[in-house]
Amino acid sequence: MSELFEAVDALVASRAPLPPAQERKRLRQAHGLTLEEVAAALKVRRATVSGWESVKKTVEPRGPEREAYARLLNKLAELYPAPPVPEESAAPTAAATFTAAPGPAEAQPLPPGPAPATAATTATGNARISPDSPASVPAAASRPARTAGSTSTSRRPGARKAAPARTPAGGADPRFENGPLAVVDVDAGGQVLAYCTGGLVLDVPAKSLPALVEWTLQEARLGQPRLSGPGKDADPLLVLTEAVLQRYGLPVALTEEERLAGRLPEGHKAVRQLARADWKLTKRGLGPWARIYRPAQGSERNCVQLCIPSWHALDSRHWGNAAQLPPADLARVLGVYASRVMTPRGSTAVTGLELMTALHPPTRASEPDATGKRHSAHNPGSLGRDPVDCAPCEAPDGHPLLADLPRFHVRGPGEKLFEEAYDWARPMTDAECTLRHLVGIDVNMAFAAGANGLNVGLGAPTHVTNPVFDPKLPGSWLVDLSHVGLSRVKVGKEWVQLEGDLLPSPFTPKGERPEGPAWYATPTVAYAVELGYEVRPLEAYVRYDNGRYLDGWYQRLRDAYLATMADLGVHADMEPADFLAAMDGYQERDPQLAIVASAIKATVKGGLGKLRERPRGEGWRPGQPWRALARPTWRPDIRAAVISRTRINLHRKIVKHAAFTGQYPVAVLSDCVVYASDGESPLDFLPYRQGKPLPGGFKLGVNPGLVKHEGTQSVLWGEEVRERFDAPGLNLARYIKDGTVTDVDNGE
Repeated sequence: MSELFEAVDALVASRAPLPPAQERKRLRQAHGLTLEEVAAALKVRRATVSGWESVKKTVEPRGPEREAYARLLNKLAELYPAPPVPEESAAPTAAATFTAAPGPAEAQPLPPGPAPATAATTATGNARISPDSPASVPAAASRPARTAGSTSTSRRPGARKAAPARTPAGGADPRFENGPLAVVDVDAGGQVLAYCTGGLVLDVPAKSLPALVEWTLQEARLGQPRLSGPGKDADPLLVLTEAVLQRYGLPVALTEEERLAGRLPEGHKAVRQLARADWKLTKRGLGPWARIYRPAQGSERNCVQLCIPSWHALDSRHWGNAAQLPPADLARVLGVYASRVMTPRGSTAVTGLELMTALHPPTRASEPDATGKRHSAHNPGSLGRDPVDCAPCEAPDGHPLLADLPRFHVRGPGEKLFEEAYDWARPMTDAECTLRHLVGIDVNMAFAAGANGLNVGLGAPTHVTNPVFDPKLPGSWLVDLSHVGLSRVKVGKEWVQLEGDLLPSPFTPKGERPEGPAWYATPTVAYAVELGYEVRPLEAYVRYDNGRYLDGWYQRLRDAYLATMADLGVHADMEPADFLAAMDGYQERDPQLAIVASAIKATVKGGLGKLRERPRGEGWRPGQPWRALARPTWRPDIRAAVISRTRINLHRKIVKHAAFTGQYPVAVLSDCVVYASDGESPLDFLPYRQGKPLPGGFKLGVNPGLVKHEGTQSVLWGEEVRERFDAPGLNLARYIKDGTVTDVDNGE
């Protein structure tokens, strides 16, 4: 009888309706599952699962796969029910359906960021549209306030080009209808105003810093929904201008002592004022990026983040002149970044690291116990909430694991994992000197591309001796690769003869051939096998608990970058010549969105760098732990694996190019490669045929992993620079962009 019941259940499941494709994707992502994990569980291909989630052309599962897939979705739907649709959205109001008349603002093809669904309605002030904002429009008819007795009104900015559908709008959640952040300023009349995304401006009645925090949490309706089901909503961010700093008794600039400390002293008036109002500060104190909070009550957080540009919160290396922008423009820049990446949590490096955790929270709610209660449980695919020790070879100098080493001991390749980006150059050959130009090409978001699809360790390492190398097992391997040459290598299935002396070694950052056993990350050793050579590791630290932890991180940053570049006129489907033309001067088309693109790229590099953050003062001494070691995201092995794969990806393209064209690079610096050429354009030496690039070689385009034109200088310039500074090993890739030569060493 039980077999009959099972057959009936299977029959019902085979015809059971499945949720829409978009809901299927939401449920998978809410649980932190990748397409690969679902495909492996259901024993289908990754592309099959992707087709089941495709909105444009949904492919329905059949047979036993449908039954198993339906069961998976039902389980996930129980854990992550769909959010209720607000009643207000059922019937749009006059203000919600108002559209501005055509004008100069509409003529701009670039978005100001996500427009709020409705404007804030408070009993203490009015919501206004800034006449200076890029999204300003003629005022719509006001509607009565929802609070009885209130005299306030609310208005909505005119409709503008929205953020891409893959980027959640800041106003999608009614709790955060005014966007993720606001720039707080004082107008000419002395009124404190909050400039939100979409051109909305709110009156701020707060007379003090504690009152500003209270107003933000109770009335401003600022914040951002969580990026993952088990995660947390982003706290509202307030950006304080110089004028509002003076209004609330804060200094416009930090003193030298305060700047070095990174905060105001504990005895400062503003700090004491917050303490009297029962507000707390995190360990970073009241500094350029401050967090003001009260202990959470249940699931409700009471926290506001401050960003103070005049205290150097927005590093000009990554944010350009954002700190000098008018409030409405700054709100636009930060708002677009927040909607496409996440609400900034500090520097771009801090935000890059926080994005990893936001997409893979360490914990999630467990299944109900016998009493029906849920508890905090480990979230599969995350790094967990407790830090793990790295392997001794992965530890940077000064780490507590190395405390027993002699004081002045210098670790060599056989003791230390040294996976870094390329910095290699060679003298030009006689044939290359007869050419006219040096052309540099640069890989777009190279380190993001290196993270895509990379299997990394999630837990602690396991030490093994004389292991058999497994290219699918992340870890660090002690192996001798000195026998691997580049004169005869395997490219695909064929052996190819190359001029090995004109190529950098793929195994060392300086491009030198290794001399004996050394520690390497898995991608580096796997590449030696790919080139056709046998490897025999002596020992290894491997991580059996592993997964593609960075996939979601890569995808969100990739989508943010591509959407921003598309707004700047550079699209992913352009022909090579059109792409080069579009990249020429793209930053001048909208300098504000160019800032966003720069910040996104800095988020990639900075976030990966934070995985191996070094001590930052605080009286640290070698052999002692430092603050970053207490984070689960302090993972030098993950950083090393990403850099290893990025360097190998670049070398693979260089070898494919050399095997097909006979051209060899003159210099390589990180993600930039310089070739000698008769023409000034990359199209003069990249082997395009009928618009199609060399398979596996360099391809022009805006997507991560593809290349763009970095710069062109003359061969005479390169020889003259090396001769003038008596540096035959000078890396010309460092100066190829504009030809300006600085920080020259002897090339050794």
